Amino acid sequence: MRLTQWTDYTLRVLMYCAACEGREQPVTINEVAQGYGISRSHLMKIVQELAAQGLLETTRGRGGGIRLMKPAHDINIGAVVRATETDFQVVECFESSSNQCRLSNHCGLQGVLGQAMRAFFAVLDGVTLGDLMVAQPTDTTVALPMPTLHRVPGLPTRG
Repeated sequence: MRLTQWTDYTLRVLMYCAACEGREQPVTINEVAQGYGISRSHLMKIVQELAAQGLLETTRGRGGGIRLMKPAHDINIGAVVRATETDFQVVECFESSSNQCRLSNHCGLQGVLGQAMRAFFAVLDGVTLGDLMVAQPTDTTVALPMPTLHRVPGLPTRG
């Protein structure tokens, strides 16, 4: 299973906001868009949806932005993924009304994949947004993915 880009960006927005939780100024959509290289208009739709779900507080105007509406430890990742993904039918036979597979009556794949999907959500249901935040950075640049630096032979390393 692969999560949609919508869910990926949703999780990124929430994690960015969680990383900036103690900051005086709210996070801006432009800040997240630039930090992750994501379309601002796409992020606006995601933020609007997260606000409708009660996960983000949005403030318009000068000094406005977005903040988590509740503590990161109260936001369940399994619930977020269920709210953002639209299709958990991993294979055709998961949907009995449109199943055309001739092997359905003699195949154990549906049961195995169903068990795997339940295990997938069992893990996500046991994780909160706060659990994903290994350390609470004070600088937003720490919250962004850092490029991989390659060591050049012969040059001293920083430490």
